[in-house]
Amino acid sequence: MAAATMEVDSGNDSIQRKQSLYKSLDERFGIQKEMYRGQQYSQIYFARLHLMRTMLYSLIPNWKVHLPVCTVLGLEEGKECIIVGTIYKHMKLKPSILDEYSKERSTTPLVKPHNFVSSDDYLVLEDESGRVKLCGALLLPSVFVTGIVVALHGKETGAGDFMVEDILEAGFPHQIERPLVSGEDKYVVFVSGLSVGGSSSNPLQFQLFIDHITGHLGDEKEQSFAARIVQVVVAGNSVEYPRTLLNGQNLSSKDQSRLSEPIKELDILLTQIAAGIPLDIMPGPDDPANFSLPQQALHRCLFPGSSAFNTFRSCSNPHSFELDNVSFLGTSGQNIDDLEKYSDASDKLGFMERTLRWRHLAPTAPNTLGCYPFTDRDPFFIETCPHVYFVGNQEKYQSRLVKGSEGQVVRLICIPRFVETGTAVVLNMRNLECHTLSFGAEFST
Repeated sequence: MAAATMEVDSGNDSIQRKQSLYKSLDERFGIQKEMYRGQQYSQIYFARLHLMRTMLYSLIPNWKVHLPVCTVLGLEEGKECIIVGTIYKHMKLKPSILDEYSKERSTTPLVKPHNFVSSDDYLVLEDESGRVKLCGALLLPSVFVTGIVVALHGKETGAGDFMVEDILEAGFPHQIERPLVSGEDKYVVFVSGLSVGGSSSNPLQFQLFIDHITGHLGDEKEQSFAARIVQVVVAGNSVEYPRTLLNGQNLSSKDQSRLSEPIKELDILLTQIAAGIPLDIMPGPDDPANFSLPQQALHRCLFPGSSAFNTFRSCSNPHSFELDNVSFLGTSGQNIDDLEKYSDASDKLGFMERTLRWRHLAPTAPNTLGCYPFTDRDPFFIETCPHVYFVGNQEKYQSRLVKGSEGQVVRLICIPRFVETGTAVVLNMRNLECHTLSFGAEFST
């Protein structure tokens, strides 16, 4: 437990900061003990299929107890059965590195750069024995992506396809019961996309945010609110570097100094938070961390000021933790942004809900999302259902409470990029309600 105290003078009284019991659950995202020996990505798919298939087999008796379970190779024409495997989505518009060298590049249709879904997409189910093309109106290719493991009820057609009649997804995982509601409000603040050092970064905006949550701004009511903040989570893309410096050339001493400025400035700002509030910082795609998921924690030597406090924690991406037995799971946004490129949903929260239903945090890894080639495990499998599921670096704030079939309740949160919106998100752990804090030309809550 990392304890932090804050006293804010308010007349003759001082306000004591609330505290919470913190437990990190990031161990499964670590790759320190992993050894790369030239292994291929097929092994993480095998590990995923084995894990998910075992779990789906346990659900089948309550779904279609009368039907036999077959492998793809064991399918017989016209015979109803259940097959379990990994979905592969064939996409005509999916970018390929080989296209750069194709002589027929000019015939490639123009597509929106943010989404590669087309009406010609189709799905294939694959297991160790083989693969079969899927058909049927029930299975919408626009909803699914490569890498999901599902059970399908149907039968083989004369054309050799599998006509799907019903689908069994893994569903929301088991959820540990949330602690009994106490009368005490405790808040967690999420902020993302600070982009310190970037051309559009506004230092004053972030300083206002810091002063507000640390209790140095506002009247007694606002200071009382600030004293109930027990955790701050910075969800990726905290710094931004000039692109001209990152061209692979040797840097002059002046350019090296410019390269270190954003992280130094960030450390000064985060030190002010860590001096009073427990702080978790996650790496994002623009931060000085490894590119592939799971991104490892930013090295503490980057934060000489902040890391002097026991309240400062540099964490992985994805990040999982508990506060007073309320479980949190989140990413810096890469998993949801990638789903948006290769499937359709009404909003980002829809993609988030699907990852919970599929019990997989990053189903498109390693196909279109970079990840480490694990050999015997898949760390992105969601074993237990979080109470709060958040993603950073989104265009706008969105939040929704979703419920599973066994009474699971999850608060979904899209954290907007602070550099563009000046907005942070506040969660009340007592009732999982959310609101925003906005800092701009005018201050509002």
